[in-house]
Amino acid sequence: MAISTPSRTLPTLHNLGSTVDPNLDVQAIVHDWFAKFVKVIGLKDVPAIIDLFLDGVFWRDMLALTWDFRTFEGKNAVSKFLKDQLSVFNPQPDTFSLQQDSVQLQKPYEDIAWIQAFFKFDTNVGHAFGVFRLVPLPVGTWKAHVVYTNLEDLKGFPERIGSLRDFQPNHGKWAAKREREREFVDEEPTVVVVGGGQSGLEVAARLKMLGISAVIVERNKRIGDNWRNRYAALCLHDPGMTICLIYRKWIFDQRDSSMRSTDFRFPPSWPVYSPALKLADWLESYAHTLELNVWTSATVTSIEKETLAGDSGKRWSVQVEREDGRKRVFKVDHVVLALGIGSGRARYPDIPGQDEFKGQILHSSKHKHATDHSGKKVAVIGSCTSAHDICSDYVDHGVDITMVQRGPTYIMSTKEGMPRCLALFWDGGPPTDVADRVNASYPSHVLKLVNQRVTKDIADADKELLDGLRRVGFKLAFGEDDSGLLHLAFGKAGGYYLDVGASQLIIDGKIKLKSDGPIKKFTSTGLLFEDGSTLDADVVIFATGYGDARNAYADLIKNTDLHGKIRQIWGFDDEGEINGLAREIGEPREEGNAVAGLWCMLGNLALCRFHSKHVALQIKAYHENVFGIRYGSGN
Repeated sequence: MAISTPSRTLPTLHNLGSTVDPNLDVQAIVHDWFAKFVKVIGLKDVPAIIDLFLDGVFWRDMLALTWDFRTFEGKNAVSKFLKDQLSVFNPQPDTFSLQQDSVQLQKPYEDIAWIQAFFKFDTNVGHAFGVFRLVPLPVGTWKAHVVYTNLEDLKGFPERIGSLRDFQPNHGKWAAKREREREFVDEEPTVVVVGGGQSGLEVAARLKMLGISAVIVERNKRIGDNWRNRYAALCLHDPGMTICLIYRKWIFDQRDSSMRSTDFRFPPSWPVYSPALKLADWLESYAHTLELNVWTSATVTSIEKETLAGDSGKRWSVQVEREDGRKRVFKVDHVVLALGIGSGRARYPDIPGQDEFKGQILHSSKHKHATDHSGKKVAVIGSCTSAHDICSDYVDHGVDITMVQRGPTYIMSTKEGMPRCLALFWDGGPPTDVADRVNASYPSHVLKLVNQRVTKDIADADKELLDGLRRVGFKLAFGEDDSGLLHLAFGKAGGYYLDVGASQLIIDGKIKLKSDGPIKKFTSTGLLFEDGSTLDADVVIFATGYGDARNAYADLIKNTDLHGKIRQIWGFDDEGEINGLAREIGEPREEGNAVAGLWCMLGNLALCRFHSKHVALQIKAYHENVFGIRYGSGN
């Protein structure tokens, strides 16, 4: 988890001692700053570059200049990074271009103003995209508070889309060809993707467009079953504008005469919040439409490191067993572990007395229908998303239900919260590919400061709802340093509920609430609490989330000496980057090299859409021998 740093502040007009002229020539300011920036970048004049930045500048880089995910804060850190890396990647001044139509003066709050603009440039290995935000100084100059750089493509290895797709006709041979491809009759895959949820599908799609063959090994019978097999009442709380997939449509970019893909958009009639079963079918159709090589009802039984004496020349041996008993061993350099948050491993609290309880105990991951418990008393331990959804479903089906809240929970209504938290992706926002990049351009530490204000705005708008919850004893929290939803989601993958109606059921007493003390133990008839109170129940459901993904990784990797070299997967590092997302799973030190070629891909559909390309680009760079040296967090 990132260290809380109270000294960080937003670049407010008050803090800067500045004002903004209403007749400001935004284009002139940006062109002047950008021309100076490009000139000194070309000269590799780091002091002159730093002079264009605010003292508290942030530079966030995703692979373009570091082959890693790094955020540098303050002039000293940015200066060291530039001194170390400009000569390595050699960004070429004649390739820098400002996207003039992107230049915009933004005022997210009355006391905050910055000019945002996009640019493109090339390094010696890739094509990159950038964002900068300039803030005003009292002397009338503007300096950069944030710079963001992102690797978009590798030079010489464009995606095979648009004008680069296959133009050859295929008369009557497609079905047989697809079957041979899917079964890898004629060649071995370059990559094994373990897991066929959204993360596995999108990584495989990205790899395919880069000419890298991949097999997706999915244990369920159908793509989408990771959603179908969950509780029947499940409906996504991420709005449809944020969860569209990749490679549905291509557009011509007049700026560089190239074709680029936009998103795999839902039909315009698609509901804002997708029922899980509907999304499951969409994912299945996505895999079919993009002709991804999927093996369903198949299990990866082991991943073992190849020895130097092996004759494959590859790094990893992956054994796969299919439902009919057939086994196959793939020798590959790269394995993508796309197993989901917690890898589907339920977290069970260690509460004594479970053997004594005469009723049924199950985890929310095993719960299906509220009607399974008609006529019974049910207690749900937990107070975040799954707990609320399940409790609400029980109310709808007339089942006696009590929520047992053990710790405080962040609550915001989707009505008030989503348009504020996800304004970039809301109706009327920019295209999804642009929104993804703008969203990523906010360093986590800056976003946290902004979200403290957004969280307060949402709470003010939700005042009646929150006051009602407080009256009935529901314990509220507002996230780390009152920063709300996004830091909870990316920092701990839980701790919140995005209200779509269950909160009112708690206020009205339709969902009973027990929140006045910790659980001491199970009894034969229910739960005993530390204060001596009891709760009778026939069924107890643990809606307590999922465990550490590293445990599932370790179960697959048969070389036990490698288990201690797996890095933390979720949560923030000190720079505010998510620890394991879109990275190789080894610790960010030299010993992590022992698990090189094993990759982590996980997250919601929006994260997978954006970061799947980062995984694919890194694998492609390795495959083509153009990958450099990671500028790791020890630098």
